[in-house]
Amino acid sequence: MRKRNPLVIGALILTVSGLLTRFIGFFYRIFLTRVIGAEGMGIYQLIFPVYGIFFSLCCGPIQTAISRYVAAETAKKEKNAGRNFFYAGLLLSLSLSFLCAAFLYRFSDLIAVHMLMEPRAAAALQLISLSIPVNAIHSCIVGYYYGHKKTGIPAFSQLAEQIVRVIAVWLMANVMISQGKTLTVTFAVAGMVLGEVVSALVTVIAAFITFSSGHDTEAKPKLHLCSNMKKILYLAIPLTANRMVLSVLQSAEAIMIPSRLQKFGMANADALSVYGVLTGMALPFILFPSTLTNSISVMLLPDVAQSQSANDGGKISRVTSLTMGYCLYIGILCTGIFVNYGQDMGELIFNNSTAGTYIMTLAWLCPFLYLATTVGSVINGLGKTGITFVQNVIGLSVRLIFVLLLIPKYGIIAYLWGMLVSELVVAFLHIHSLKKRVKLYFSALYQIVRPVLALCAAIWITRTFSGFVPSSIPAYIVLAGSCLLIALIYVAVLFVTRREREPAADR
Repeated sequence: MRKRNPLVIGALILTVSGLLTRFIGFFYRIFLTRVIGAEGMGIYQLIFPVYGIFFSLCCGPIQTAISRYVAAETAKKEKNAGRNFFYAGLLLSLSLSFLCAAFLYRFSDLIAVHMLMEPRAAAALQLISLSIPVNAIHSCIVGYYYGHKKTGIPAFSQLAEQIVRVIAVWLMANVMISQGKTLTVTFAVAGMVLGEVVSALVTVIAAFITFSSGHDTEAKPKLHLCSNMKKILYLAIPLTANRMVLSVLQSAEAIMIPSRLQKFGMANADALSVYGVLTGMALPFILFPSTLTNSISVMLLPDVAQSQSANDGGKISRVTSLTMGYCLYIGILCTGIFVNYGQDMGELIFNNSTAGTYIMTLAWLCPFLYLATTVGSVINGLGKTGITFVQNVIGLSVRLIFVLLLIPKYGIIAYLWGMLVSELVVAFLHIHSLKKRVKLYFSALYQIVRPVLALCAAIWITRTFSGFVPSSIPAYIVLAGSCLLIALIYVAVLFVTRREREPAADR
Protein backbone atom coordinates (compact mmCIF):
# COMPACT_ATOMS: atom_id res chain seq x y z
CA MET A 1 0.00 0.00 0.00
CA ARG A 2 2.89 2.37 0.80
CA LYS A 3 4.36 1.78 -2.68
CA ARG A 4 1.02 2.30 -4.43
CA ASN A 5 0.06 5.50 -2.62
CA PRO A 6 3.06 6.96 -0.76
CA LEU A 7 1.61 10.50 -0.68
CA VAL A 8 -1.54 9.40 1.18
CA ILE A 9 0.24 6.99 3.52
CA GLY A 10 3.02 9.45 4.29
CA ALA A 11 0.56 12.26 4.95
CA LEU A 12 -1.52 9.94 7.15
CA ILE A 13 1.49 8.99 9.28
CA LEU A 14 2.50 12.63 9.70
CA THR A 15 -1.09 13.62 10.47
CA VAL A 16 -1.52 11.01 13.21
CA SER A 17 1.82 12.00 14.73
CA GLY A 18 1.00 15.70 14.40
CA LEU A 19 -2.40 15.30 16.01
CA LEU A 20 -0.93 13.38 18.94
CA THR A 21 1.83 15.98 19.28
CA ARG A 22 -0.58 18.90 19.22
CA PHE A 23 -3.02 17.14 21.54
CA ILE A 24 -0.22 16.76 24.08
CA GLY A 25 0.83 20.32 23.30
CA PHE A 26 -2.61 21.64 24.22
CA PHE A 27 -2.38 20.29 27.75
CA TYR A 28 1.21 21.48 27.90
CA ARG A 29 0.21 25.03 26.98
CA ILE A 30 -2.61 25.01 29.52
CA PHE A 31 -0.12 23.92 32.19
CA LEU A 32 2.50 26.45 31.06
CA THR A 33 0.00 29.30 30.98
CA ARG A 34 -1.03 28.57 34.54
CA VAL A 35 2.51 28.37 35.95
CA ILE A 36 4.10 31.36 34.18
CA GLY A 37 0.98 33.42 33.40
CA ALA A 38 -0.05 35.37 30.31
CA GLU A 39 2.87 37.80 30.67
CA GLY A 40 5.33 34.91 30.88
CA MET A 41 3.78 33.40 27.75
CA GLY A 42 4.32 36.74 26.02
CA ILE A 43 8.05 36.67 26.86
CA TYR A 44 8.23 32.99 25.87
CA GLN A 45 6.71 33.74 22.46
CA LEU A 46 9.04 36.71 21.89
CA ILE A 47 12.13 34.52 21.53
CA PHE A 48 10.83 32.33 18.70
CA PRO A 49 10.96 34.86 15.85
CA VAL A 50 14.63 35.50 16.75
CA TYR A 51 15.30 31.78 16.87
CA GLY A 52 13.52 31.49 13.52
CA ILE A 53 16.07 33.83 11.92
CA PHE A 54 18.97 31.54 12.85
CA PHE A 55 17.01 28.40 12.01
CA SER A 56 16.34 29.86 8.56
CA LEU A 57 20.04 30.44 8.00
CA CYS A 58 21.20 26.91 8.59
CA CYS A 59 18.38 24.36 8.89
CA GLY A 60 14.97 24.73 7.24
CA PRO A 61 15.90 25.69 3.64
CA ILE A 62 18.66 23.08 3.47
CA GLN A 63 16.20 20.43 4.66
CA THR A 64 13.83 21.41 1.83
CA ALA A 65 16.66 21.33 -0.72
CA ILE A 66 17.79 17.88 0.43
CA SER A 67 14.22 16.59 0.25
CA ARG A 68 13.73 17.87 -3.30
CA TYR A 69 17.03 16.55 -4.68
CA VAL A 70 16.61 13.17 -2.99
CA ALA A 71 13.11 12.90 -4.50
CA ALA A 72 14.38 13.84 -7.96
CA GLU A 73 17.13 11.20 -7.84
CA THR A 74 14.64 8.62 -6.57
CA ALA A 75 12.43 9.31 -9.61
CA LYS A 76 15.43 8.63 -11.88
CA LYS A 77 16.02 5.29 -10.11
CA GLU A 78 19.49 6.43 -9.09
CA LYS A 79 21.57 4.15 -6.85
CA ASN A 80 22.02 5.56 -3.36
CA ALA A 81 19.33 8.05 -4.27
CA GLY A 82 20.11 11.35 -2.62
CA ARG A 83 22.81 10.04 -0.28
CA ASN A 84 25.43 12.37 -1.76
CA PHE A 85 23.10 15.35 -1.43
CA PHE A 86 22.42 14.40 2.19
CA TYR A 87 26.12 14.42 3.10
CA ALA A 88 26.69 17.71 1.30
CA GLY A 89 23.68 19.30 2.97
CA LEU A 90 24.65 18.00 6.41
CA LEU A 91 28.17 19.43 6.15
CA LEU A 92 26.82 22.77 5.00
CA SER A 93 24.09 22.92 7.63
CA LEU A 94 26.34 21.93 10.54
CA SER A 95 29.01 24.47 9.59
CA LEU A 96 26.48 27.29 9.51
CA SER A 97 24.71 26.11 12.67
CA PHE A 98 27.81 26.35 14.89
CA LEU A 99 28.41 29.90 13.70
CA CYS A 100 24.78 30.84 14.35
CA ALA A 101 24.74 29.22 17.80
CA ALA A 102 27.94 31.01 18.85
CA PHE A 103 26.62 34.36 17.63
CA LEU A 104 23.25 34.03 19.38
CA TYR A 105 24.84 32.86 22.64
CA ARG A 106 27.42 35.66 22.63
CA PHE A 107 25.02 38.49 21.83
CA SER A 108 21.88 37.26 23.64
CA ASP A 109 21.94 40.17 26.11
CA LEU A 110 22.26 42.72 23.33
CA ILE A 111 19.43 41.13 21.33
CA ALA A 112 17.14 40.88 24.37
CA VAL A 113 17.68 44.49 25.51
CA HIS A 114 17.92 46.37 22.22
CA MET A 115 15.88 44.23 19.82
CA LEU A 116 13.22 42.52 21.93
CA MET A 117 13.24 45.33 24.51
CA GLU A 118 12.79 42.65 27.17
CA PRO A 119 15.95 41.87 29.24
CA ARG A 120 14.25 38.84 30.81
CA ALA A 121 14.49 37.03 27.46
CA ALA A 122 18.32 36.95 27.46
CA ALA A 123 18.74 33.70 29.43
CA ALA A 124 16.16 31.97 27.27
CA LEU A 125 17.99 33.05 24.10
CA GLN A 126 21.26 31.63 25.43
CA LEU A 127 19.62 28.31 26.17
CA ILE A 128 17.83 28.05 22.86
CA SER A 129 21.04 28.76 20.95
CA LEU A 130 22.39 25.39 22.12
CA SER A 131 19.71 23.60 20.12
CA ILE A 132 20.67 25.07 16.73
CA PRO A 133 23.39 22.49 15.80
CA VAL A 134 21.13 19.73 17.13
CA ASN A 135 18.34 20.95 14.87
CA ALA A 136 20.71 21.09 11.91
CA ILE A 137 21.42 17.35 12.20
CA HIS A 138 17.76 16.54 12.77
CA SER A 139 16.56 18.66 9.83
CA CYS A 140 18.98 17.12 7.31
CA ILE A 141 18.08 13.55 8.28
CA VAL A 142 14.37 14.36 8.18
CA GLY A 143 14.80 15.98 4.75
CA TYR A 144 16.46 12.79 3.48
CA TYR A 145 13.58 10.61 4.69
CA TYR A 146 10.97 13.01 3.29
CA GLY A 147 12.71 12.82 -0.08
CA HIS A 148 12.24 9.06 -0.01
CA LYS A 149 8.62 9.55 1.17
CA LYS A 150 9.42 7.70 4.39
CA THR A 151 7.67 9.55 7.17
CA GLY A 152 7.81 7.01 10.01
CA ILE A 153 11.11 8.21 11.50
CA PRO A 154 10.31 11.97 11.24
CA ALA A 155 6.88 11.35 12.76
CA PHE A 156 8.26 9.27 15.64
CA SER A 157 11.02 11.79 16.37
CA GLN A 158 8.44 14.61 16.44
CA LEU A 159 6.32 12.71 18.94
CA ALA A 160 9.35 11.78 21.06
CA GLU A 161 10.42 15.43 21.21
CA GLN A 162 7.02 16.57 22.46
CA ILE A 163 6.73 13.83 25.09
CA VAL A 164 10.22 14.46 26.47
CA ARG A 165 9.63 18.22 26.49
CA VAL A 166 6.38 17.97 28.44
CA ILE A 167 7.72 15.47 30.97
CA ALA A 168 10.91 17.48 31.50
CA VAL A 169 9.07 20.78 32.00
CA TRP A 170 6.53 19.18 34.35
CA LEU A 171 9.27 17.61 36.47
CA MET A 172 11.34 20.80 36.59
CA ALA A 173 8.27 22.87 37.52
CA ASN A 174 7.37 20.54 40.38
CA VAL A 175 10.92 20.51 41.73
CA MET A 176 11.22 24.31 41.54
CA ILE A 177 7.81 24.84 43.17
CA SER A 178 8.70 22.43 46.01
CA GLN A 179 11.92 24.40 46.57
CA GLY A 180 10.03 27.69 46.60
CA LYS A 181 11.75 29.02 43.47
CA THR A 182 10.12 31.44 41.04
CA LEU A 183 9.20 29.91 37.68
CA THR A 184 10.39 31.82 34.61
CA VAL A 185 10.35 31.07 30.90
CA THR A 186 13.90 29.67 31.14
CA PHE A 187 12.81 26.31 32.53
CA ALA A 188 10.31 25.93 29.64
CA VAL A 189 13.08 26.61 27.10
CA ALA A 190 15.35 24.10 28.86
CA GLY A 191 12.68 21.44 28.44
CA MET A 192 12.32 22.34 24.77
CA VAL A 193 16.08 21.99 24.18
CA LEU A 194 16.13 18.61 25.92
CA GLY A 195 13.25 17.43 23.73
CA GLU A 196 15.08 18.49 20.58
CA VAL A 197 18.23 16.64 21.67
CA VAL A 198 16.22 13.43 22.13
CA SER A 199 14.50 13.95 18.77
CA ALA A 200 17.86 14.37 17.03
CA LEU A 201 19.22 11.23 18.72
CA VAL A 202 16.25 9.23 17.42
CA THR A 203 16.90 10.36 13.83
CA VAL A 204 20.67 9.79 14.10
CA ILE A 205 20.16 6.21 15.31
CA ALA A 206 17.62 5.58 12.56
CA ALA A 207 19.92 7.02 9.88
CA PHE A 208 22.86 4.93 11.14
CA ILE A 209 20.75 1.76 10.92
CA THR A 210 19.45 2.71 7.46
CA PHE A 211 22.87 3.55 6.04
CA SER A 212 24.63 0.53 7.51
CA SER A 213 21.95 -2.10 6.88
CA GLY A 214 22.45 -2.22 3.11
CA HIS A 215 18.69 -1.95 2.49
CA ASP A 216 18.98 1.61 1.21
CA THR A 217 21.97 1.23 -1.05
CA GLU A 218 23.84 -1.08 -3.42
CA ALA A 219 27.22 0.59 -3.33
CA LYS A 220 29.01 3.34 -1.50
CA PRO A 221 27.80 6.71 -2.73
CA LYS A 222 30.08 8.82 -4.86
CA LEU A 223 30.61 12.05 -3.01
CA HIS A 224 30.78 15.22 -5.06
CA LEU A 225 30.58 17.59 -2.11
CA CYS A 226 31.47 20.82 -3.89
CA SER A 227 29.10 20.37 -6.84
CA ASN A 228 26.30 19.06 -4.64
CA MET A 229 26.72 21.88 -2.14
CA LYS A 230 26.43 24.34 -5.03
CA LYS A 231 23.19 22.68 -6.13
CA ILE A 232 21.82 22.74 -2.61
CA LEU A 233 22.75 26.39 -2.22
CA TYR A 234 21.13 27.21 -5.57
CA LEU A 235 17.80 25.97 -4.25
CA ALA A 236 18.33 26.87 -0.60
CA ILE A 237 19.45 30.49 -1.02
CA PRO A 238 16.05 31.76 -2.26
CA LEU A 239 14.38 29.71 0.50
CA THR A 240 16.87 31.07 3.04
CA ALA A 241 16.23 34.62 1.85
CA ASN A 242 12.52 33.86 2.02
CA ARG A 243 12.62 32.54 5.56
CA MET A 244 15.21 35.08 6.71
CA VAL A 245 13.16 38.02 5.52
CA LEU A 246 10.01 36.43 6.93
CA SER A 247 11.74 35.76 10.25
CA VAL A 248 13.12 39.31 10.41
CA LEU A 249 9.68 40.70 9.63
CA GLN A 250 8.08 38.36 12.18
CA SER A 251 10.66 39.46 14.76
CA ALA A 252 9.89 43.09 13.99
CA GLU A 253 6.21 42.27 14.28
CA ALA A 254 6.68 40.51 17.63
CA ILE A 255 8.71 43.42 18.96
CA MET A 256 6.35 46.09 17.69
CA ILE A 257 3.04 44.60 18.81
CA PRO A 258 3.63 45.15 22.57
CA SER A 259 5.12 48.60 21.94
CA ARG A 260 2.25 49.64 19.65
CA LEU A 261 -0.24 48.34 22.22
CA GLN A 262 1.42 50.67 24.72
CA LYS A 263 0.74 53.50 22.24
CA PHE A 264 -2.88 52.36 22.36
CA GLY A 265 -2.79 53.01 26.10
CA MET A 266 -1.78 49.68 27.68
CA ALA A 267 0.89 49.16 30.32
CA ASN A 268 3.92 47.02 29.38
CA ALA A 269 2.73 44.02 31.44
CA ASP A 270 -0.76 44.23 29.94
CA ALA A 271 0.65 44.48 26.41
CA LEU A 272 2.81 41.38 26.95
CA SER A 273 -0.20 39.56 28.40
CA VAL A 274 -2.33 40.36 25.35
CA TYR A 275 0.48 39.18 23.06
CA GLY A 276 0.84 35.99 25.11
CA VAL A 277 -2.90 35.27 24.95
CA LEU A 278 -2.94 35.79 21.19
CA THR A 279 0.16 33.77 20.25
CA GLY A 280 0.21 31.27 23.10
CA MET A 281 -3.51 30.47 23.43
CA ALA A 282 -5.63 31.57 20.46
CA LEU A 283 -3.32 30.89 17.51
CA PRO A 284 -2.53 27.27 18.55
CA PHE A 285 -6.26 26.53 18.27
CA ILE A 286 -6.43 27.95 14.76
CA LEU A 287 -3.27 26.08 13.74
CA PHE A 288 -4.35 22.73 15.24
CA PRO A 289 -6.26 21.53 12.12
CA SER A 290 -3.31 22.55 9.96
CA THR A 291 -1.65 19.35 11.18
CA LEU A 292 -3.35 17.61 8.26
CA THR A 293 -2.66 20.29 5.66
CA ASN A 294 0.96 20.66 6.81
CA SER A 295 1.44 16.90 6.52
CA ILE A 296 0.07 16.97 2.98
CA SER A 297 2.32 19.93 2.16
CA VAL A 298 5.42 18.12 3.40
CA MET A 299 4.61 15.12 1.19
CA LEU A 300 3.55 17.25 -1.79
CA LEU A 301 6.98 18.81 -2.27
CA PRO A 302 8.91 15.59 -3.04
CA ASP A 303 5.91 14.19 -4.93
CA VAL A 304 5.74 17.25 -7.19
CA ALA A 305 9.52 17.18 -7.63
CA GLN A 306 9.40 13.53 -8.73
CA SER A 307 6.49 14.15 -11.11
CA GLN A 308 8.29 17.15 -12.62
CA SER A 309 11.45 15.09 -13.06
CA ALA A 310 9.37 12.43 -14.84
CA ASN A 311 7.60 15.11 -16.97
CA ASP A 312 4.25 14.00 -15.57
CA GLY A 313 2.36 17.30 -15.60
CA GLY A 314 -1.00 15.54 -15.46
CA LYS A 315 -0.25 13.98 -12.10
CA ILE A 316 0.87 17.34 -10.67
CA SER A 317 -2.40 18.88 -11.87
CA ARG A 318 -4.59 16.13 -10.44
CA VAL A 319 -2.87 15.90 -7.06
CA THR A 320 -2.71 19.68 -6.62
CA SER A 321 -6.36 20.23 -7.54
CA LEU A 322 -7.59 17.49 -5.23
CA THR A 323 -5.45 18.71 -2.36
CA MET A 324 -6.66 22.29 -2.74
CA GLY A 325 -10.25 21.06 -2.67
CA TYR A 326 -9.73 19.12 0.55
CA CYS A 327 -7.95 22.11 2.13
CA LEU A 328 -11.06 24.18 1.39
CA TYR A 329 -13.29 21.53 2.97
CA ILE A 330 -11.16 21.47 6.14
CA GLY A 331 -10.87 25.25 6.29
CA ILE A 332 -14.60 25.84 5.93
CA LEU A 333 -15.39 23.28 8.65
CA CYS A 334 -12.87 24.81 11.05
CA THR A 335 -14.18 28.32 10.43
CA GLY A 336 -17.69 27.20 11.35
CA ILE A 337 -16.57 25.43 14.54
CA PHE A 338 -14.34 28.25 15.77
CA VAL A 339 -16.89 31.00 15.01
CA ASN A 340 -19.61 29.11 16.90
CA TYR A 341 -17.59 27.72 19.81
CA GLY A 342 -14.42 29.84 19.98
CA GLN A 343 -15.64 31.81 22.97
CA ASP A 344 -16.44 28.62 24.88
CA MET A 345 -13.03 27.17 24.01
CA GLY A 346 -11.17 30.16 25.41
CA GLU A 347 -13.18 30.28 28.62
CA LEU A 348 -13.30 26.54 29.36
CA ILE A 349 -9.78 25.54 28.36
CA PHE A 350 -7.70 28.61 29.24
CA ASN A 351 -10.15 30.30 31.61
CA ASN A 352 -9.64 33.40 29.48
CA SER A 353 -12.52 35.09 27.66
CA THR A 354 -10.11 37.25 25.64
CA ALA A 355 -8.60 34.10 24.12
CA GLY A 356 -12.11 33.06 23.06
CA THR A 357 -12.69 36.39 21.32
CA TYR A 358 -9.42 36.05 19.43
CA ILE A 359 -10.26 32.49 18.36
CA MET A 360 -13.60 33.64 16.93
CA THR A 361 -11.96 36.46 14.99
CA LEU A 362 -9.06 34.34 13.69
CA ALA A 363 -11.48 31.60 12.58
CA TRP A 364 -11.87 33.32 9.21
CA LEU A 365 -8.17 32.70 8.54
CA CYS A 366 -8.58 28.94 8.25
CA PRO A 367 -9.46 28.36 4.54
CA PHE A 368 -6.88 30.88 3.30
CA LEU A 369 -4.15 29.79 5.70
CA TYR A 370 -4.48 26.12 4.81
CA LEU A 371 -4.69 26.85 1.07
CA ALA A 372 -1.64 29.13 1.10
CA THR A 373 0.46 26.53 2.92
CA THR A 374 -0.40 23.77 0.46
CA VAL A 375 -0.11 25.81 -2.73
CA GLY A 376 3.18 27.31 -1.54
CA SER A 377 4.57 23.80 -1.07
CA VAL A 378 3.61 22.87 -4.65
CA ILE A 379 5.35 25.98 -6.00
CA ASN A 380 8.49 25.13 -4.00
CA GLY A 381 8.28 21.56 -5.32
CA LEU A 382 8.37 22.97 -8.85
CA GLY A 383 11.62 24.73 -7.93
CA LYS A 384 10.08 28.23 -8.01
CA THR A 385 11.14 29.19 -4.49
CA GLY A 386 11.70 32.82 -5.46
CA ILE A 387 7.98 33.24 -6.15
CA THR A 388 6.93 32.13 -2.66
CA PHE A 389 9.63 34.38 -1.23
CA VAL A 390 8.30 37.55 -2.86
CA GLN A 391 4.67 36.74 -2.15
CA ASN A 392 5.23 35.85 1.51
CA VAL A 393 7.13 39.11 1.98
CA ILE A 394 4.17 40.99 0.50
CA GLY A 395 1.81 39.24 2.91
CA LEU A 396 3.93 40.01 5.98
CA SER A 397 4.38 43.60 4.85
CA VAL A 398 0.60 43.97 4.86
CA ARG A 399 0.53 42.75 8.47
CA LEU A 400 3.27 45.17 9.47
CA ILE A 401 1.30 48.07 8.01
CA PHE A 402 -1.64 47.12 10.24
CA VAL A 403 0.72 46.84 13.24
CA LEU A 404 2.40 50.20 12.67
CA LEU A 405 -0.56 52.31 11.63
CA LEU A 406 -3.71 50.78 13.07
CA ILE A 407 -2.86 49.09 16.41
CA PRO A 408 -2.19 52.44 18.15
CA LYS A 409 -5.68 53.53 17.09
CA TYR A 410 -7.79 50.35 17.31
CA GLY A 411 -5.76 48.00 19.54
CA ILE A 412 -5.08 44.30 18.98
CA ILE A 413 -8.19 43.85 16.82
CA ALA A 414 -6.34 45.74 14.07
CA TYR A 415 -3.65 43.05 14.08
CA LEU A 416 -6.23 40.28 13.82
CA TRP A 417 -7.76 41.88 10.74
CA GLY A 418 -4.25 42.45 9.38
CA MET A 419 -3.60 38.72 9.64
CA LEU A 420 -6.80 37.99 7.71
CA VAL A 421 -5.99 40.45 4.92
CA SER A 422 -2.41 39.13 4.76
CA GLU A 423 -3.48 35.48 4.34
CA LEU A 424 -6.05 36.50 1.71
CA VAL A 425 -3.35 38.27 -0.28
CA VAL A 426 -0.84 35.40 0.00
CA ALA A 427 -3.41 32.71 -0.91
CA PHE A 428 -4.59 34.71 -3.95
CA LEU A 429 -1.02 35.37 -5.17
CA HIS A 430 0.06 31.73 -4.68
CA ILE A 431 -2.96 30.38 -6.57
CA HIS A 432 -2.54 32.95 -9.35
CA SER A 433 1.12 31.98 -9.79
CA LEU A 434 0.38 28.25 -9.71
CA LYS A 435 -2.35 28.56 -12.36
CA LYS A 436 0.28 29.86 -14.79
CA ARG A 437 2.29 26.64 -14.41
CA VAL A 438 -0.22 23.93 -13.57
CA LYS A 439 -3.70 23.29 -14.94
CA LEU A 440 -6.10 23.46 -12.02
CA TYR A 441 -9.63 22.05 -11.92
CA PHE A 442 -11.98 23.99 -9.71
CA SER A 443 -15.74 24.31 -9.22
CA ALA A 444 -16.96 27.10 -6.90
CA LEU A 445 -20.40 25.48 -6.61
CA TYR A 446 -19.00 22.08 -5.70
CA GLN A 447 -15.98 23.08 -3.60
CA ILE A 448 -17.26 26.23 -1.83
CA VAL A 449 -21.06 26.49 -1.92
CA ARG A 450 -21.64 22.77 -1.21
CA PRO A 451 -19.41 22.63 1.92
CA VAL A 452 -20.82 25.94 3.21
CA LEU A 453 -24.36 24.57 2.95
CA ALA A 454 -23.23 21.31 4.56
CA LEU A 455 -21.70 23.30 7.41
CA CYS A 456 -24.87 25.35 7.94
CA ALA A 457 -26.93 22.14 8.09
CA ALA A 458 -24.49 20.57 10.57
CA ILE A 459 -24.53 23.61 12.86
CA TRP A 460 -28.33 23.86 12.78
CA ILE A 461 -28.80 20.18 13.63
CA THR A 462 -26.21 20.36 16.42
CA ARG A 463 -27.75 23.50 17.89
CA THR A 464 -31.18 21.83 17.82
CA PHE A 465 -29.92 18.73 19.65
CA SER A 466 -27.97 20.79 22.20
CA GLY A 467 -31.28 22.06 23.60
CA PHE A 468 -32.02 18.55 24.87
CA VAL A 469 -28.68 18.03 26.63
CA PRO A 470 -29.09 17.73 30.45
CA SER A 471 -27.52 20.59 32.40
CA SER A 472 -25.76 18.07 34.65
CA ILE A 473 -23.30 17.14 31.87
CA PRO A 474 -19.99 19.06 32.23
CA ALA A 475 -19.61 21.99 29.83
CA TYR A 476 -16.35 20.74 28.31
CA ILE A 477 -17.96 17.42 27.37
CA VAL A 478 -20.86 19.27 25.73
CA LEU A 479 -18.35 21.45 23.84
CA ALA A 480 -16.31 18.47 22.60
CA GLY A 481 -19.47 16.56 21.66
CA SER A 482 -20.90 19.53 19.75
CA CYS A 483 -17.71 20.02 17.72
CA LEU A 484 -17.50 16.30 16.96
CA LEU A 485 -21.17 16.15 15.92
CA ILE A 486 -20.76 19.12 13.56
CA ALA A 487 -17.73 17.47 11.97
CA LEU A 488 -19.49 14.11 11.55
CA ILE A 489 -22.64 15.63 10.01
CA TYR A 490 -20.52 17.86 7.75
CA VAL A 491 -18.47 14.92 6.46
CA ALA A 492 -21.61 12.83 6.01
CA VAL A 493 -23.34 15.53 3.94
CA LEU A 494 -20.24 15.99 1.78
CA PHE A 495 -20.01 12.23 1.29
CA VAL A 496 -23.67 11.86 0.31
CA THR A 497 -23.51 14.79 -2.12
CA ARG A 498 -20.18 13.85 -3.66
CA ARG A 499 -19.71 13.25 -7.36
CA GLU A 500 -18.38 9.99 -8.72
CA ARG A 501 -15.23 11.97 -9.40
CA GLU A 502 -13.90 15.13 -7.78
CA PRO A 503 -13.51 18.09 -10.17
CA ALA A 504 -9.77 17.42 -10.39
CA ALA A 505 -10.37 13.96 -11.77
CA ASP A 506 -12.98 14.86 -14.34
CA ARG A 507 -10.48 15.11 -17.18
